[in-house]
Amino acid sequence: MSIRLVILLVAISQAAFGQHVPTFEEVISLRSVGGVQLSADGKTMVYTVQTTDWNENRYDTEIWLCHEGGKPFQLTNNVKNASTNPLFSPDGQWLAFLSDRGNKNQIYALRLSGGEARALTREEEGISFFDWHPDGKRFVFVKNESEEKTKKDREKRYGAFETDDKEFSLSHLWQIDFMPNMSDPSEKPCYETIDSLKLKAGCIQWPKAKRITEGNFTVTNFSISPDGTKIAFSHQPDPLINSFAKSDISWVDIETKKVNRLVNNLSSDSFEDWSPDSNEILYTTNLNDSISNFYANSKLFAINIETKTSRQLAKNLDEDLGGLSWEANGIYTSMYNKTKRVLYRIDPSTGADTIFKNSPDQIFGFSFSKDGRALAFVGKNGDQLSEVWLDGNGSTIMISNFNDQIKDWKTAQSEVISWKSKDGATIEGVLHKPKNYDATKKYPLLVVIHGGPTSIDTPTPVPGGVYPIVQWLDKGCLVLRPNYRGSAGYGESFRSLNVKNLGVGDMWDVMSGIDYLDKKGMIDKTKMGSMGWSQGGYISAFLTTNTDVFKAISVGAGISNWTTYYVSTDIHPFTRQYLKATPWSDETIYKKTSPMTNINKAKTPTLIQHGEFDKRVPISNAYELLQGLRDKKVPSELIVYKGFGHGINKPKERLAANWHNWQWFNKYVWGEKVELPVGEKK
Repeated sequence: MSIRLVILLVAISQAAFGQHVPTFEEVISLRSVGGVQLSADGKTMVYTVQTTDWNENRYDTEIWLCHEGGKPFQLTNNVKNASTNPLFSPDGQWLAFLSDRGNKNQIYALRLSGGEARALTREEEGISFFDWHPDGKRFVFVKNESEEKTKKDREKRYGAFETDDKEFSLSHLWQIDFMPNMSDPSEKPCYETIDSLKLKAGCIQWPKAKRITEGNFTVTNFSISPDGTKIAFSHQPDPLINSFAKSDISWVDIETKKVNRLVNNLSSDSFEDWSPDSNEILYTTNLNDSISNFYANSKLFAINIETKTSRQLAKNLDEDLGGLSWEANGIYTSMYNKTKRVLYRIDPSTGADTIFKNSPDQIFGFSFSKDGRALAFVGKNGDQLSEVWLDGNGSTIMISNFNDQIKDWKTAQSEVISWKSKDGATIEGVLHKPKNYDATKKYPLLVVIHGGPTSIDTPTPVPGGVYPIVQWLDKGCLVLRPNYRGSAGYGESFRSLNVKNLGVGDMWDVMSGIDYLDKKGMIDKTKMGSMGWSQGGYISAFLTTNTDVFKAISVGAGISNWTTYYVSTDIHPFTRQYLKATPWSDETIYKKTSPMTNINKAKTPTLIQHGEFDKRVPISNAYELLQGLRDKKVPSELIVYKGFGHGINKPKERLAANWHNWQWFNKYVWGEKVELPVGEKK
């Protein structure tokens, strides 16, 4: 056999068995699908795609289109910014979307039969979100109020300062005419000269937006009634993050501008959708519960806007409800059911819920045609990346091809496992194995812990983020991603198990999962590491100071001291709800659940990663943990990602974070020294 033939056969064999181990850059560069929209007639769909722009160090989102199940193609291309929120006109002839093309987010529209996209607004403050009016002749949108002149005058004299929780801009509803045949106003603009002589002859003026609502509240969500006469909207006193608990629901008559308060429970109320006959609205609410709405289920109601009579729906759905759509043939929502994500149908008359679609394993965003016979959705199985699907005429077809990106990769083998925690609670987790897994061997174990805590990990071929999981698997280890108590998908009782037990119960869940794998003879307990971001970073910090079974730990944006956190975070109610106290009313619970309490026991080499301007978990938590570890002579490093908040949302810094974790765990788990590559990748 010739050498050339041997090389060819090896190459074919490697391709067939996915032998290519992706680089960090390749994983970060994966294209991914976002939201999907289906036209009223069900023949055309659009969806958003995120790509990575390494030159500009950003993630770009653009709109793709598919007609009658044909080959999709890219529809927009904003060179410097994104194109988002695509919406079909009621007659299906136009597509409107938001884009910042040098003048903040504005509404753009393009004719689907051909032509360039053109701006329809030029609002100085930019537009937050919008919708077509059912008549197709106008848009309703939300924008921030203009910056107050008094604030500008104050800054001229005194410079920049602000009073905490007092400096904000409210958002309100506006409408503007859609004039599809109007020429571009920039070609012949109207303007005023400095001597106030107005030039108008032959000029083209932009349509002027008309205000719909005003007052001491900010609009957070809205929808126009199908009959086009009313707008229902959620609103709260101000845009501050904690004010969601004071949100109410009103509706406004578009013609008279009269606002009618409809739902005003003591806790959060959130508008979801109109009934097809425009007589009722659907909403979720925490009723009067303002002490557990961070982890308790919201409830679903329909209310008649005239009589204000309401009825509860979906009483048996044991999850936090949201993202509902009231269609001609029922109410729909997708929710986690353990590690699956199912599309449910709720009967508007009886309130009973049934599973409408449970294949593929996880269904995310969805959109129906007007008659409800066609469905577009984003979904995936556990060994796939998310794809766009079209369901109609008795068949389901896959429209996109995102999985082609990984067809030649060595990816993770995923399985869902379960075990009993210390207190008897059943815990599930995703166990990732390398492609060449050998059941006779014991493997090093890395534990990767999700944030939230009301998040969830599910099977996936390419776990990503700031942890190079695919590359570690190829190096020869197992990766466990536990859905510890508090995770979504397992019901309200499970989400409540770490109330007054944060860190402590979470550690039970992690350690019992390790014991489960150890009893099966799968892991080498002398080579283990743990890592996580946000709540996962907190749990990793708790493990740093409360156990010495790990060779290395990475704490990403983690809480180290609940008292320090409480006085500096932007979501104070989170701590009060989970710990059921303030530091001043129950110092004991704050100490019991804080990693710093047992800093004197710390032995594990710990990497700390944190965003410079993190408001959710302020960086003081990182410095406190770092100094405590240094005082105890524990190997530790703090890496601060400049200019970032709670997440690392740019590709170059995400690449850096992957390398930092790769260096740390390879050094302390595998005993290898890894230098950070400098210069351009060849």
